[in-house]
Amino acid sequence: MIEEPTDTTGGWLRPAVFGAMDGLVSNFSLIMGVAGGTAAASANSEPIILAGLAGLAAGAFSMAAGEYTSVASQAEYSKALVEFERAQILEDQAGEQEQLAGFFVNKGVDIDAARAAAAQIHDNLDDAVRVHSLEEYGVDIGNLPSPGLAAASSFFAFAVGALLPILPYLFGVDGPLPSIIISLIALFGFGAIVTAVTNRPWWYGGARQLLLGGIAALVTYWVGVAVGSTAF
Repeated sequence: MIEEPTDTTGGWLRPAVFGAMDGLVSNFSLIMGVAGGTAAASANSEPIILAGLAGLAAGAFSMAAGEYTSVASQAEYSKALVEFERAQILEDQAGEQEQLAGFFVNKGVDIDAARAAAAQIHDNLDDAVRVHSLEEYGVDIGNLPSPGLAAASSFFAFAVGALLPILPYLFGVDGPLPSIIISLIALFGFGAIVTAVTNRPWWYGGARQLLLGGIAALVTYWVGVAVGSTAF
């Protein structure tokens, strides 16, 4: 049996999954960059912990604010389309009813049945607005995503992802190896989880994210080494 991909357009799942991924990749790279830049100048992990926690806080708040603004703006735009459609129906009831019947005909409904269905829907203004909005713009006014939920999901997911590379340092580890191991395992795990809402195999998603995140951290590490060798 073919399974339908999970719908992630209406709430928390998309910002949560990708927020955690962003937090992990960005803070892993940041920590590796600081580790590369301060390796010759400092024997303790305080600069790395400071940079990691600052990156976690800044990234989490930035993600939350950006997600809130994005989702709120999209919801406001969708509501504007709905109100525009309401005005169109009030202005030209007959024309809009015939247009709706045409949508049904294009989907394979008999013309008489399509006109009867459109007439029944137009008996109630709210029903007519809802169906027209869905047919013309793909807007389901009763199922718009919540900006607050999207922002909270992004904030906490980013924080969780960003915390993972810092954990070994918070427990007193000075070297970067434990952080690298935890981060690479988490990269593969998050990549595999993402495939739950796509049609890719879990191992492909995990390997792809491991490769991309690993390259990002490696490049940032060498940038840190290059900058640190001249700054300290």
